[in-house]
Amino acid sequence: MTPELEAELDRAVAVIRGAGSLALACHVTPDGDALGSLLAMHHLCRANGQPSLASWPRPFVVAPHYRYLPGLDRCTKPDDFPEQPEVMLTFDCGSLARLGELAWPAEAAGDLIVLDHHATNDRYGTINVIDTGAAATAVVVRTLARRLGWQLTRDAAICLYSGLVTDTGRFQYDCTTPDVFALAEELSRFDLPISSMSRQLFEEHRFDYLQLVAAALGRAQLDKERRFVATWVTIEDFERFGCDFEEAEGLIDLVRRTSEATVSCVLKETHDGTRVSLRAVDDTDVGVIALQFGGGGHRAAAGWTDDRPIPEVLEAIRAVLPVRAVL
Repeated sequence: MTPELEAELDRAVAVIRGAGSLALACHVTPDGDALGSLLAMHHLCRANGQPSLASWPRPFVVAPHYRYLPGLDRCTKPDDFPEQPEVMLTFDCGSLARLGELAWPAEAAGDLIVLDHHATNDRYGTINVIDTGAAATAVVVRTLARRLGWQLTRDAAICLYSGLVTDTGRFQYDCTTPDVFALAEELSRFDLPISSMSRQLFEEHRFDYLQLVAAALGRAQLDKERRFVATWVTIEDFERFGCDFEEAEGLIDLVRRTSEATVSCVLKETHDGTRVSLRAVDDTDVGVIALQFGGGGHRAAAGWTDDRPIPEVLEAIRAVLPVRAVL
């Protein structure tokens, strides 16, 4: 940990200890790490007598595979979020824009503590605890809890494990280090339901969703010269198969299995724009690509929201990918 990160962590601890209450938030359409980190902190606050509330921007729903997470029923709707929090913490959120309507309370907060691990984070807080070497924001939350002297609870451990296992791709990505396994071991000592959690997170889907996947994979395009594979899901697809946007979060993990491609892409059409997810399995930095389009993320996983039609977005991505030797 760098001296700068140590100093920010110490500042965060001092502010949290002196706060009368904490307002917690994560990014729009939260994934496992965002939700897990947010809820873990909410549980830890509750266990240590620190008043807190937790929320995320509209749509105020979560994907079906996260509904087992304890504490979801104690979250606060964004409409009821305080307009001027004394202290606000954000989790796994790289920019104010990703906070949706909760960006206004963030800007009005007395102190804004940003907890994240994305190198592309805008550092929009008054205190920025951003550990780019951490495998997940859940790791940052565990570090903060340790520095606060707060003991883990089983509910917090379930949430932290969920964040850790999703952001490491079930301990398969390059960010999986000995420290990751050490944290997984610590969390597993809380008698976690790992088998049922893993099935719900990665394997269990409604038949309607499988039909949507079939349609999306059926239209996938492979650009062999750029080793780029992409597909998309339209609003019409979601309506036809009766699926929610959040259900399609894992589609990118199927597309990225294409052996002829090193960069994969899934575009999901919404009424607010097209959500773009990029993944890389080589040295291509998709985080840099996402930054060019107003987004962010990691070297191997990034994304953004685009206002252009799907064909134009795909063409723009192809334009920044180099032509390579055909396999």
